[in-house]
Amino acid sequence: MSCCSSPPLTSQLLVLSPRETGRSKCKTQLGSCHVGARMSLNQPPSSYSSNPGITLLKNVTKLLWGPSLPPGLLISTVRNAWNSTWQIMMSQLAPSDSAGNYTRPASKFPLQNYPPPTTNLHLYVGLPCPWAHRTLIVRALKGLEDAIPVSIASPGQDGSWEFKAIGGWGGTDILVPGLDNLNGCKNLKEVYKLRKGGYDGRATVPMLWDVDKKEVACNESYDIIQFFNSGLNDKARNPGLDLATVELKGKIEEWNNLIYPNVNNGVYRCGFAQSQEAYDRAVNNLFSTLEMIDDHLGGSRYLCGDSLTLADVCLFTTLIRFDVVYNVLFKCTKKKLIEFPNLHGYMRDIYQIPKVAATCNFVEIMDGYYKILFPLNPGCIRPVMPSGCEHQILLSPHNRENLSSVDNSMQLYVS
Repeated sequence: MSCCSSPPLTSQLLVLSPRETGRSKCKTQLGSCHVGARMSLNQPPSSYSSNPGITLLKNVTKLLWGPSLPPGLLISTVRNAWNSTWQIMMSQLAPSDSAGNYTRPASKFPLQNYPPPTTNLHLYVGLPCPWAHRTLIVRALKGLEDAIPVSIASPGQDGSWEFKAIGGWGGTDILVPGLDNLNGCKNLKEVYKLRKGGYDGRATVPMLWDVDKKEVACNESYDIIQFFNSGLNDKARNPGLDLATVELKGKIEEWNNLIYPNVNNGVYRCGFAQSQEAYDRAVNNLFSTLEMIDDHLGGSRYLCGDSLTLADVCLFTTLIRFDVVYNVLFKCTKKKLIEFPNLHGYMRDIYQIPKVAATCNFVEIMDGYYKILFPLNPGCIRPVMPSGCEHQILLSPHNRENLSSVDNSMQLYVS
């Protein structure tokens, strides 16, 4: 699945979308949605006091009520108005069924509807998006950085993925947003419109672009990672790594069919639920699934045994965001990931594979949610990083290699 950009609404967001069959779908309903606050890595959030309108409102309230609370009628009126506005924004941001369950639209450009691209490809991603993050990890592990150049967009104020130079990251290896290195476009929607016949739908990430044909080759994340895993071995620096061997494909599909609806999409079903009943169902399914996976990982290094697979990559990009975003913003509060001993160690195990940490830009991830999903966080204030997600903690020993019956280090660590 992938994140997307969406129609020009004040409340658009980075709703990422995978496939309901277990394969992730690049269907991101209103993908990078920005509502009022523009993401900035180098400037603090603007102070409310600098807004003349808010300053005037504060002065009026002091004059009318002094230190007392406003009258109950005013409070109830404002609450009802906000609830109505929230429902309107959420219906655009995260469409739901009649029971308030969040639903996802389908991807427009799955790989099977396009001849498999073989040459001259370019990858477009956004760092906050877990679906785009999948493609960056597989690209790195397979050693496809030279074969598949990448342009990294960031959420823009108008709700689109835009390209802009971001300073202040000199000397670090971590991936950061930048310009469109291929087409020189200002935003991703412009890139989509370059295809024959144009395009007026959601401009989502990840998106694989066919440079020669000027066409969207694919914007379904699971199709892209499958293709990166096995379709470009003649260009890969690590062609011997196979994240979906024939022997494990059945198990991988079983795990994807469990993890996608209950965990990958499950956190969004919690965060975007529009009724208490819908939230209760989603959060119960989420944590019962996490408990089951945690038990399984108590005796298995990876989901399918000793070998890292595409199923692990898909789970990892949700887990790495769990405590920094989903636990707080999406109300996945029953437990933090760090309270699951096996899941947290498993996440650290994958994080410590060379090249993976460089794909995890926590500033971009947190800003991409807390400063963009206005209906869920009207103040656009980014909370402090949880201590369990700090780089030093993620690099702490996990001892999960003791669960392996064979040594896969050479397979995983070839650059």
